[in-house]
Amino acid sequence: RCVLKELESLGKALYGAKLIAQRFQVRNCSHHKDPVSGSACLLSMIEEGNPHHFFIATQDQDLANKVKKKAGVPLLFIIQNTMVLDKPSPKSLAFVQKLQMNQLVPEHQKQSIVQLKEKEGLAKQEGAKRRKRKRAGGPNPLSCLKKKKKKTQDGQEPAAEKKKRRKRNRNRVKAEAVQSVQKNEEE
Repeated sequence: RCVLKELESLGKALYGAKLIAQRFQVRNCSHHKDPVSGSACLLSMIEEGNPHHFFIATQDQDLANKVKKKAGVPLLFIIQNTMVLDKPSPKSLAFVQKLQMNQLVPEHQKQSIVQLKEKEGLAKQEGAKRRKRKRAGGPNPLSCLKKKKKKTQDGQEPAAEKKKRRKRNRNRVKAEAVQSVQKNEEE
């Protein structure tokens, strides 16, 4: 709401930006009665670890630098009509590494957990696994193929099935006939 109020106060120069901002879902902020600047409102909404998982889209470098100082806030900006997601800030990367290190359990602790489970009888027994029952399948697909015709001992097909070839007889014109035609044409 604070961003929309700020865009209204800036007048006709940012009327298009105001129309675009109105299309999106408006989130309620804590500044109902006394609106603050848009950047201050956005920063107040992402405090305390960004619980609503907001993305911040801005062209303002001051706001972008302040957002990069907070861990877990993705930053969007526009370059030549293309929306670009900025790489994670060093603060975000450090936060993720710290979180991963806290989640890892050392190997000796894992072994002691397994031993304690065995003492209490909570460990899964490997011998009690169920085996899958084999089910009857269909016929062998190779047995369903059509049988091939047998060939003779020579490795050739039987004579009855052999295709007959026709010989083509050429009608050759004798050289003398050609010469007589040429003489008639000359006369």
